[in-house]
Amino acid sequence: MGEVSRVCPEDQQRAVATLVLAFASDPVERWMYPDPQQYLTHFPRFLAAFGGPAFEQRTVWQGDDFAAVALWLAPGREPEEAAVVDVLTDSLALGKQGDAFAVIEQMGAAHPEYPHWYLPWLGVDPAMQGRGLGSQLLAECLMVVDADGLPAYLETPNPRNLTLYERHGFRVVGSAQAGACPPVTFMLREPR
Repeated sequence: MGEVSRVCPEDQQRAVATLVLAFASDPVERWMYPDPQQYLTHFPRFLAAFGGPAFEQRTVWQGDDFAAVALWLAPGREPEEAAVVDVLTDSLALGKQGDAFAVIEQMGAAHPEYPHWYLPWLGVDPAMQGRGLGSQLLAECLMVVDADGLPAYLETPNPRNLTLYERHGFRVVGSAQAGACPPVTFMLREPR
């Protein structure tokens, strides 16, 4: 992997573009936005609402010239809940909103209340997947987390990613699911 570096606020669009590509076949995101135009229009707004503070805090990392991006929220920072609700209310089909909000409520109830690093988004450009870029970026970011001596927490809607996170010390601690929305798995990594 090329050099891993923090993403400057002026490079936010490059990072978001990588994550939009990376999640284009994600079970939950595509359940939310099954139409490609709908996905490309609304998912970037959802992504920014869910992880927006990370760009301001400079807790977004990229590797290999934005082929891989990890968006972290530092201890004490959380997704902008009102912004997430606004985006989903504005963009989701009415018939999906109940299930989506039920899953988000379950996610909120399970989220640790003690200091921790939170990984809402980690993605690799599909054209570059399978080369270990996500694993290498995750390992680099976990060195920052470990230097703080704090746990790391994430939710993943994609069962294919469980083994990646388990290889890096995360373990499954729960899940959320409601109606037709695919399940989301919660994972925790103890401090090292």
